[in-house]
Amino acid sequence: MDKFPTNPPIIEQFWQSPPEPINQILDAPLPPTILLSPNREWMVELEKPLLLPIALLAEVEVALAGLFINPKTNAPARHNPYGSMKIRAIGQSQGAIASPEISKTVALPDNAQIGFLRWSPDSQKLAFTLTQATGLELWVVDVADCTTRRLTEPVLNAAYGEPYCWLSDETLICKFIESDRPEPPSEPAVPPGPLIQENLHAKSPSRTYTNLLQNRHDEALLEYYLTSTLEKVTLDGHRTLLVSSSLIYQPIPSPDSKFILLATLQRPFSYQVPISYFPKKIQVIDDAGKLVYEVADVPLFVRRTTKFDEVRTGRRGVSWRCDVQATLCWIEALDEGDPTCDVAKRDALFELDAPFSDTPKQLWQSEYRFHSLAWGKEDVALVWERWYDTRKERIWRIYPKAPETPPQLLFDRSYEDKYTDPGSALMTVGPLRYRVLRFAPQGNVIYLTGRGASPKGVYPFLDSLDLETGQTHRLWQCQDPYLEEISYVLDDEAQTVITRRQSQTEPPNYFLFNLRDNQLPIALTHYQDPAPQLAGVESELVKYQRSDGVQLSAKLYLPAGYDPTRDGPLPMLFWVYPEEFKDKEFAGQITKPENTFSRPSRASVLFLLTQGYALLSGPTLPIIGEGDAEPNDTYVEQLIAGAQAAVDYVVGRGIADPNHIGIGGHSYGAFTTVNLLAHTDLFRIGIARSGAYNRTLTPFGFQGEQRNFWEAQQTYIHMSPFTHAAKVKAPLLLIHGEKDSNAGTYPLQTERLYEALKGLGATVRLVVLPLEDHGYRSREGVAHVLWEMVNWCDKYLK
Repeated sequence: MDKFPTNPPIIEQFWQSPPEPINQILDAPLPPTILLSPNREWMVELEKPLLLPIALLAEVEVALAGLFINPKTNAPARHNPYGSMKIRAIGQSQGAIASPEISKTVALPDNAQIGFLRWSPDSQKLAFTLTQATGLELWVVDVADCTTRRLTEPVLNAAYGEPYCWLSDETLICKFIESDRPEPPSEPAVPPGPLIQENLHAKSPSRTYTNLLQNRHDEALLEYYLTSTLEKVTLDGHRTLLVSSSLIYQPIPSPDSKFILLATLQRPFSYQVPISYFPKKIQVIDDAGKLVYEVADVPLFVRRTTKFDEVRTGRRGVSWRCDVQATLCWIEALDEGDPTCDVAKRDALFELDAPFSDTPKQLWQSEYRFHSLAWGKEDVALVWERWYDTRKERIWRIYPKAPETPPQLLFDRSYEDKYTDPGSALMTVGPLRYRVLRFAPQGNVIYLTGRGASPKGVYPFLDSLDLETGQTHRLWQCQDPYLEEISYVLDDEAQTVITRRQSQTEPPNYFLFNLRDNQLPIALTHYQDPAPQLAGVESELVKYQRSDGVQLSAKLYLPAGYDPTRDGPLPMLFWVYPEEFKDKEFAGQITKPENTFSRPSRASVLFLLTQGYALLSGPTLPIIGEGDAEPNDTYVEQLIAGAQAAVDYVVGRGIADPNHIGIGGHSYGAFTTVNLLAHTDLFRIGIARSGAYNRTLTPFGFQGEQRNFWEAQQTYIHMSPFTHAAKVKAPLLLIHGEKDSNAGTYPLQTERLYEALKGLGATVRLVVLPLEDHGYRSREGVAHVLWEMVNWCDKYLK
């Protein structure tokens, strides 16, 4: 008589720690975050731990409409604050570089939790919040002498948007919790009635968002935590009421500080979409709180299509023009926001000067969807337009003072083509507090910084661009053996710069130098190797070819001291994440820099190098759909071809044994992992973290897929590894955060795949991490994930 398997559904287990040196490396300090003042004279170093104690993740949070609120502090939950702050002056005078001053530590209360840092317009003061047990306080430090002052009690409201901003060098505007606010509304013991939703014929597809409003009690909580007053606060602590209790999102002062652009949340709320879709009222008030102009009454955004280029109707993207005193600007769709409409023009850019009583002036129209904008001066602004279906991008120079002047086309390209990427326009803080294009002293010349991808590798650059001729000139480009990137340009001549430099043997550090003289760079930081145990690890950018001729690449890592002749093939793990393309030519471009200082952090797969494994990190798995074809229609076939090419390469070099190669990935990489286990026998194990495996549970699009399930039913089904679970024979480790808030990757996805595989007799292990989100953040959770990965590889791959 057959016996039933005695396989308990749950294994009770405590947190585990990975083997050394992994456990030791996890506690290595994180390099400080660097923050420069707007005038580039002061540098702030901010330190915080990389991983949090699980106890911090266990703090109570309220999830509402996509927000995560700490009810004790009325601030964002899942927040990792800075713990210390240092300030130093950057030494430069009239173009000459001097050694920077020694950093001074800012004296703060013990166990400080620093957040929401903002420079004053004159760069002489830095405001920040300190989190206390009952809320957020506002503090200011004078950078010249590092003296601090507390401006408020712990009453700032940071639940929705920024809690404060500078109005002038001496005054801030702050969102405050009402002084007489009662206790939060309690949930009724007996539901007041059923939850009812209906749709009357109109199409309103939504992606699979998480943590949405569920009932009237959630609505009441949302109003409770988001309600604020808006007040002016001077540096001596004096407060003046501007706006009484409202659901205030973001107050934004005009460049001349005379007006405030104010957005407030409005009803009706939605149970189907997150808060960014909710109705808003956008107004202009003066610096005394008086209403000046009603900009827009924005309704609930109800999508009609799953197309990525769908946008709201009416005024959107309302902001201040950054280069003049008080001029509003916004975008309006000319196609009703519907990308399926066949129209000549998609969007229009408008502006309206104070006192906002004239007819808005149209500055530009786009053929594609408006993407972004950089203001410069009265005759120069740059605008970007993009169209997802074709991956096309255009960059234009427009003439704000003379919009009748035909726009000048600067670049017309595919944004998939990294080799022709002109880079990003260099910005600086203008005379009116906000960031504008940085111009060279001679004429209409601006600067561009980019990654510099090419067939030879990735070499970041600094270019000048003459806006009159459209010609670029290379001013600087990093050279082997470094990966060096421009972090800041300190002068209009683009001579004095701060770069972030690293190599395969040197950790990233910041350097100050002049591009035109022979003076040696001055090191601003001296960060050390956080994992010297990996100092001998070899990394190499490798290139190979798919069977259809597409060029592929990957980063190959080999353990320290490995000799292929002496040691032979190693057990190897691939760590994957595919990408969609519309052009075969661009799918094979080299976009991974070779000269990186590769050290693991968090739950990085690189930790396996300490345990004798080789790694193939990020092998390119392009999914291409040229012309009218969609990439995902041949997803599985192209995935197999890319994986086969990678396996053939490492086996052909003699560094891997085909019987000892595994595969893993996170999120969409986890989805890819299970698909390759189901459709090939190339891999002996799989590690799938926080993935989605059944595409019928994400029926209105996922990743780069715009079509819904009913438009591409066979594609959705064929791509879903859940459909092919019976073909998964290799041992599979499934890991998922219990509180995953990422759209589409519900923990249910992993739970259901585990149940299917268990029912089919597969070798599978399910690990659900309490309190963890889509990315793992606690010291205990990350350590346990690494323990699971090492054990799984040791048991089934070595």
